Amino acid sequence: MGKEIERKFLVIGEAWRGLAQGTLYRQGYLNSAKERTVRVRTVGDRAFLTIKGLTVGASRVEYEYEIPFEDGNFLLDNLAEKPIIEKKRYRIPQGKFVWEIDEFFGENQGLIVAEIELESEDEAFDRPEWAGQEVTGDPRYFNSNLIRHPYTRWQNNPS
Repeated sequence: MGKEIERKFLVIGEAWRGLAQGTLYRQGYLNSAKERTVRVRTVGDRAFLTIKGLTVGASRVEYEYEIPFEDGNFLLDNLAEKPIIEKKRYRIPQGKFVWEIDEFFGENQGLIVAEIELESEDEAFDRPEWAGQEVTGDPRYFNSNLIRHPYTRWQNNPS
């Protein structure tokens, strides 16, 4: 069984810019129920289908499979819930970890979050200066919730 353990932080400042080149992601959900999500994602010229279970703390089950790129685009354009999430992902190595910073566009413009994937929930890591408030347990920041409640429509968004 696949398991994902990650922590998520709001990004502050601009010190992270220039540490990595970004890759454009498009993703949408065929099912965005909190108990189970089914996501379609394109990354460059590749596409993936991902199934995730309910988040408990910083963990959840996850299965991911590569699918034909054309199928991924078709699913995003024709079957996925709207709006599609568009973001640029920057992968920044730090020690034995890789931080992933997602800079969102479109309906989620202005939101920038950093995630770190861990081996265990209590694993220690160094937090860079640009990793601000932790939002791991805040469901507003789940990508699957950003389609129903895009960041640009939040009353008091932090940006």
